[in-house]
Amino acid sequence: MRCIELAKNGLGTTYPNPLVGCVIVHEQKILGEGWHYQAGRPHAEVNAIKSVTQKKLLQEATLYVSLEPCSHFGKTPPCAHLIIEKGIKKVVIGSLDPNPLVAGKGIQKLKEAGCEVIVGVLQKECDTLNKRFFTFHRKKRPYVFLKWAESQDVFIAPKSRNEQKPVWITNSFSRQRVHKMRAEEQAILVGTQTVLMDNPSLTTRDWEGHSPLRVILDKNLRIPKTAHVFDETVPTLVFSEKAAENSSHVTYQVIDFSKDVATQILSVLYDKNIQSLMVEGGAQTLQTFIDENLWDEAFVFKGPVSFTEGIKAPTINGTLIHQDSLKEDQLFHFKNPES
Repeated sequence: MRCIELAKNGLGTTYPNPLVGCVIVHEQKILGEGWHYQAGRPHAEVNAIKSVTQKKLLQEATLYVSLEPCSHFGKTPPCAHLIIEKGIKKVVIGSLDPNPLVAGKGIQKLKEAGCEVIVGVLQKECDTLNKRFFTFHRKKRPYVFLKWAESQDVFIAPKSRNEQKPVWITNSFSRQRVHKMRAEEQAILVGTQTVLMDNPSLTTRDWEGHSPLRVILDKNLRIPKTAHVFDETVPTLVFSEKAAENSSHVTYQVIDFSKDVATQILSVLYDKNIQSLMVEGGAQTLQTFIDENLWDEAFVFKGPVSFTEGIKAPTINGTLIHQDSLKEDQLFHFKNPES
């Protein structure tokens, strides 16, 4: 559990690497611990071993790690080699690594070196920790979060907006929660109407962290170049039916809008090594992912306002796994039972 707790510190900063935590124990006392901070920097096992002051005790210690130690040379040396080199004789592992570069090879190396290896402790919890990484490698697509805000009478926008753009349904606490979520994911997607009506920035202004890749659906290239999504502060990927010239921060991708749009989008994002995607709207874009059953979790914010008429919120058939209050707002968290 401590490994999982530590690993969560890296959420949003380790892509394309997984979240990993490591704890080293000797005679029921923690000698050292660590987690993976960022791709290209030392892995959790390296940080945990480095934090141990009495290195001679490593040969009598047990190393706990939430994910199988790597066995290949990437941007950093293999952790399995380091564990063997330090003489650690017992290793307890939560999840097997689905990455073909590892996939059991780390465990094999440890066993061949004489280590006692126990696998599958809190495996479900460790798998959930790396749901993005696992979905990416197993299903060959990003992990998909849907998010929208709806009124008490289940509209995501009123019939008439007058001069207010955007129309806020939820409070500042809910908006900050959304920005926190954005900082944890690699990409965020909206449709043409959302950009034309709200002119969003799709950044993490209200939370510390990286802004995700902006993904825009613009079938007929109707969005003006003055829109915030083209301000070149964050890389932007535009899906359209028409080819257009790329710029330093904006890339255009042609797809066939008469076929499964969500499937095509996720295929392109997979090729671009994107492990997670937040789909923020509008209603038609969200419903596209729901209809193709290409979503894993959904966050529905319900504000205290009512519109009487307007654009109806998407219809979702998910399992409610959590409900939270943000002052007068309610947040409903759903899981796709088939994902």
